[in-house]
Order: sequence, then structure tokens, then C-alpha cells
Amino acid sequence: MYEYTQRVLDLIAKPSIAADDAAWITHETVEGFREHVNPGFLEYRKAGNGTGAGAVVEWSDAGPNSYRDVNGREYIDCLGGFGIFNVGHRHPKVVKAVADQLRRQPLHSQDLLDPLRAMLATTLAMLAPAPLEYAFFCNSGTEAVEAALKLGRAHDPKKQTIVAATRGFHGKSYGALSASAKAEFRIPFGPMLPNIEHVPFDDLLALRDMMTSCRAVGEDVGIVLLEPIQGEGGIIIPSDAYLPGVRALCDEFGALLVLDEVQTGMGRTGTMFCFEQYGITPDILCLAKAFGGGVMPAGAVIGRREVFAKLFANPFLHTTTFGGNPLACAAALATINVLIEERLPQRAATVGARMLAGLRDAAAAHPDLVLDVRGRGLMIGLEFHDHATGFELGKRMLERGVLVSGTLVNARVIRFEPPLTITEEQVDYVCQALRDSLNAMAQPAASGV
Repeated sequence: MYEYTQRVLDLIAKPSIAADDAAWITHETVEGFREHVNPGFLEYRKAGNGTGAGAVVEWSDAGPNSYRDVNGREYIDCLGGFGIFNVGHRHPKVVKAVADQLRRQPLHSQDLLDPLRAMLATTLAMLAPAPLEYAFFCNSGTEAVEAALKLGRAHDPKKQTIVAATRGFHGKSYGALSASAKAEFRIPFGPMLPNIEHVPFDDLLALRDMMTSCRAVGEDVGIVLLEPIQGEGGIIIPSDAYLPGVRALCDEFGALLVLDEVQTGMGRTGTMFCFEQYGITPDILCLAKAFGGGVMPAGAVIGRREVFAKLFANPFLHTTTFGGNPLACAAALATINVLIEERLPQRAATVGARMLAGLRDAAAAHPDLVLDVRGRGLMIGLEFHDHATGFELGKRMLERGVLVSGTLVNARVIRFEPPLTITEEQVDYVCQALRDSLNAMAQPAASGV
């Protein structure tokens, strides 16, 4: 065991690896997944031949927008770690902030006042619109949603019903999973948390009916939890009137509007937060994924003072050991700094428009394969007539050096969520790779094979 771990540490320390190193890493990765992680991932992650020496095993970043595997092949990142790498891979300012803090103090005492948490909360209060002014920090989007649900229920104990949307996805811990809407993820684990209801997304009448019915039976709705754009549901963009209508219904019924911007936030859709495009403000906002700059796991819940006030008398009602640690706070502070300095939300809007147009043009010749191409900023989805076609496209794109993947709730949709730093030349290459992949997929049908 000592020799094995030392060999791994020695490999990590190498600036470059030889062919025999690459072969050993690939073998150990495949066997490790098969015997000690989960063999199902070898089938799901069809990165080349996932059963042997041909598996694609990532090893390093290759610039701000790409990966390099153990054999030196490079892939343009159009998955973005499901939306992690908004400021690019290993952005120098984010890495420097984390390294500087690591040299000073990696974790805090848990008892003394930690300055970076206060400074990050102050920064978020400046970044988010009023009245969002208090923040709680955690390690992931799931944890952010859990905190939001607890804060929402504590805000008004007489209103315990939570309404979420079908095809929504908020995480896989019990509370977050209870609000999520894919049966395949829920059924194996038995009954979910009570008093959580679901209505169709982008349907104000259904939401009004649910809130009215809950009030009629004495189970008033206290929280409406939504993604501004459903990510794992298949990049589902609501009508312009939907979120303002939801805000009005929450005000009418005295419910809190919780927006899960774990995937849409931090500039992804063309503004710092997606809700800004709809002229509304939630009562609670959930952030994660890109919040840590692609360097540290980090999440946040931002809310109104009245919501957070339930924790003032006893701040230990909801805590986390590692949430808001100095390394994560340093990464988040640097990430916000970079997003503003490099105008990355604005860049997502302009470069995203170029990518969306190029992908639509590439798909236009294949209506038999592609059902729809839609997106906002650099959050784009291609919907196919069946999930097998989407899965095949992912493999074809990987052969051409582009990494994409499907959405978790709607497997017919392949997402394109590259770093917001992706170049126009890379965008054009990705669009051409889609064109070539679709042409290759159409050839067997055209020849009668």
C-alpha cells in the first residue's frame, strides 16, 4: 500500500509522463473503477473504449478551455464540468488566490472569526441586488439547496409545503432529491420528504392551482423552488412572462421564491445571474459549481435579512465544517473578480450567440436526427428524437476532440456548456465538428445500411 501510494504521488509530481506511465495509469483507472468505484461508470462514460487500454483517461488541463488525456490528446471542453469552469481551467488569478491562502492557512479554527468568509459575504451583498444581503457558504449545489429549504421552512413554520417543477433537478441528498423530479433517481430510496409537490415548468396556471389547493386544505405553500432555466431537464427556457408571474404568485400567497442558479449563475447565461434577465429578485438564491472558479468546491445561499434572521439567535441551527473555508472563499472572491474584470457574463452572451447560430446551422440539414437547438448565453442544448442518438453524437464529437455530454433528467439532450473563455476559433471548430459528426451519423441511413 505504501509503495502504491508513493507511485501515485510520484506521478502527480511529474511535469510530464512517459508512455509506460500512461499505460499504467489507464490500466489502474479502468480496474479501479471496475473493482472499487463503480463498474457502471465504465459503460456510462463512453470515452473511447471504456473497458481497456483505449479508455480516455484525463490527466491535465490543456489551456483555459481544454483537457489533455494521459496519451497527450487534447479535447475542447464543451461540458465545463457540468458548468464548473466559467472562468476557464486553472485561471491564474483563482489559482494564485488559493495558493496564497494555502501558504497562510488552508482551514480555519471553527471558533475564531474567519475574515475571508465575512469579506466574501460582503462581496455577494454588493454583487446581488437588494434585498439579498446575507450569505451562508457550503460545498456544493446540493448543500446550497438543502440550506435554502431549511431556511425557507424555518421562516414560517405554518407554511411547510414546497412546490418545485417537473423535470427540475436540485441534487441528490434527501431534501434536494425530494424536490428533484426524475423518478429513476427517487424510487430506489423509498418515500421522499413530505409536503413537497411538483407542477409543470413554465405553467403559471398549474402553479396557481397548486397553491390555491394547498391553502384550501391548510397546507399553505411556503417555498417555490425553481431553476430559471432547467439545466438537467434539457436546457428548458421558460417564456418571458413565467418567472415574473411566479414572483407575483409568491407575493400573493406569501411564499418565498427560491431560485436554484447552481448551473445558470456566475455569468453562464449572459448576465451574472439569470434572474436579472427577467426583472425579478428571489428571496433566496442558490449558487455553486462555477462559484469556486473551477479550483475549489464552493457553494452559497444568499437571502433576505428576514429569512436569515431565524438563525441569528442560534447560528448553530445550520452549519457545515468545511463550508466557507478559507481556500474556497479565496477561490470565490477571485472568481467574482475575474468575471467582472474580464466581462465574462457579457462575453457569454456574444460568444454564446455565435455558438448557437453555428450549431443551428450545422443541425439544419439533419431534422431527422436533431429535434431542436436552444440556449441562452453559453448554456446550449441539442435535443434529439431519442437518447441513443444523443449518446452516439457524444462519442462522435469526442473522436473529433470535443467533449460534450447529456443532461441527467432528459437524456435526449446533449449540452454545450464550455468555459466562458472559449475562443471564437474554438467555437467555430466545435460547430464544424458537429456538422461532421451529424454527416457521419447520417451516412449509414443514406446508404441503406
